[in-house]
Amino acid sequence: MSEKNHFSIVIVGAGAGGISVAASLLKRKPDLQIALIDKAEKNYYQPGWTLVGGGAFDVAATERAMAPLIPKGTHWIKSEVAGFDPDNNQVELDDGRRIGYDRLIVAPGLKLNWAGVEGLPEALGKNGVTSNYRFDLAPYTWELVQKLKSGKAIFTQPPMPIKCAGAPQKAMYLSSDHWHKQGLTGSKIDVQMYNAGGVLFGVADYVPALMEYVKKYQITLNFMHNLVKIDGDSKTAWFVKTGADGSKETVETQYDMIHVCPPQQAPDFVRSSALADAAGWVDVDQATLRHKKYNNIWSLGDVMNAPNAKTMAAARKQAPIVAVNMLSDMGVLKGIAEYDGYGSCPLTVEKGKIVLAEFGFGGKLLPSFPDWIINGTQPTRAAWILKKDFLPWMYWNGMLKGREWMVTPTTKP
Repeated sequence: MSEKNHFSIVIVGAGAGGISVAASLLKRKPDLQIALIDKAEKNYYQPGWTLVGGGAFDVAATERAMAPLIPKGTHWIKSEVAGFDPDNNQVELDDGRRIGYDRLIVAPGLKLNWAGVEGLPEALGKNGVTSNYRFDLAPYTWELVQKLKSGKAIFTQPPMPIKCAGAPQKAMYLSSDHWHKQGLTGSKIDVQMYNAGGVLFGVADYVPALMEYVKKYQITLNFMHNLVKIDGDSKTAWFVKTGADGSKETVETQYDMIHVCPPQQAPDFVRSSALADAAGWVDVDQATLRHKKYNNIWSLGDVMNAPNAKTMAAARKQAPIVAVNMLSDMGVLKGIAEYDGYGSCPLTVEKGKIVLAEFGFGGKLLPSFPDWIINGTQPTRAAWILKKDFLPWMYWNGMLKGREWMVTPTTKP
């Protein structure tokens, strides 16, 4: 019996965004014909990897089998997408099949471009080279942190956009907290951050609190330095430094440990498609998340080009907005929901305290709690408990099941 090849709704990607939007759609209309396309057998709670790298979370708790997470009633197509044919309302699969749709949601996440740094793929996982952006390497980060007693520790951040812009420095703060408690920061361990951008964090309101920790841990900040090459055997890294006048020079430095955040881009099958903007991201209206050219296509999560922070918190807010707007387009609901750019970046500044950055388009602060519960511009224990204990549970038991706690959208006529 041949597999069905046309669906009312096709969703590309079964990560945080894809499963959540499927659940939100089915919550509102349980009889929808939805296909979810993804080859992955596992689903990951990626925000937990920062805590794994800091010795505060079990890596096994961040991984679950995909099958039980697929919403009941959804048709799971275990394939990889090779391309889109939006003029004929079809998704092309890597085995040559074509899946037709009435409406399409694009949510495959982004691509970690490890090969974008010369020598990095070969260097990872040994000789002090690590990254919390990979499930299998986050435990290695913590191993390195515990073993390092002296020398230079480097933390890198590539050009934007990247998923969770605070993650590179979260790794730095948690590592430094451990070394600080051992009396090693400053005197024994030289902590250096090499950031391709020009600021510590893009929303200025959170910078003062972060700078207190930069001073506490005696961290040296090197802005406008982009990692371009690494040699694991000689423990050498090369950065292109951009001067104020735009001039460029290559800077070479040694390290004992280096935590790398890889450059990031949209998946190749998105970049090469008619759905992409000039930078390769899915081109959507930033309020409705509907494609600017193809009005039966929506997108959410890291792959689309709205100017928000690429975080899981953003996807959690976007999923019900896409669901409402698609169902409104189908005549099931009335009204349009609009996305305000909400994203959250819990900045783990020490083991036990977090600066809970929550903001929307233009850097507007969008706190979820009153200051007397969590003051997001200050490090708090309450934010740590939220991040470590509540948010992982909410991901598995709330977000992926269509429970829209604190993110149920309001609509406009």
